[in-house]
Amino acid sequence: MNIGLTGGIATGKSTVAGLLVERGALLIDLDRIAREIVEPGQPSLALIAERFGHAVLNEDGTLNRRKLGEIVFSDPTERKALEAITHPAIRAIMKERLAQYERETPDKLVVVDVPLLYESQLASYFERVMVVYVPRGEQLARLMKRDNLSIEEAERRLNAQMNIEDKKIRADVVIDNGGAPEETAAQIDRFWREAGLA
Repeated sequence: MNIGLTGGIATGKSTVAGLLVERGALLIDLDRIAREIVEPGQPSLALIAERFGHAVLNEDGTLNRRKLGEIVFSDPTERKALEAITHPAIRAIMKERLAQYERETPDKLVVVDVPLLYESQLASYFERVMVVYVPRGEQLARLMKRDNLSIEEAERRLNAQMNIEDKKIRADVVIDNGGAPEETAAQIDRFWREAGLA
């Protein structure tokens, strides 16, 4: 069985992914893959530098994420240009790893952590979609604190994604991560039992 795990920025997807892994799930993290494809020497990094200029690179040739973020989160056209470079490469690796895990360990739950699952039209790849949810106000506060952003910067990042309420409506499984950690863990335990994984 596989599930797509999504939510909004700063809703706690990594926490939920960790809880699923603790219970025996295998994880494919698209944020990690996104970092892999922009390491020095990777074709995607060269394409990003070509499209956005060498100002988005640090002196050592690594990607300056903050500089690139300033460009793409303030202009939807620039964000689409970045996605056109990165999404095909990320998707290819995701499909390869998903097929490998399902071939080698068919009895395990495979969790694919996909931040922009709905925005990228990836729901059809998964048997079920799990959304990690917190109300938008809490999401905004967490993002500002976590990334040391102004309210304007945080709002721009939230506005670049589908509204969390819309994701909640479309989900097969909703994990409300707005309460105590034990409450989140209890919801994961319930999902694990109901999915026949216990």
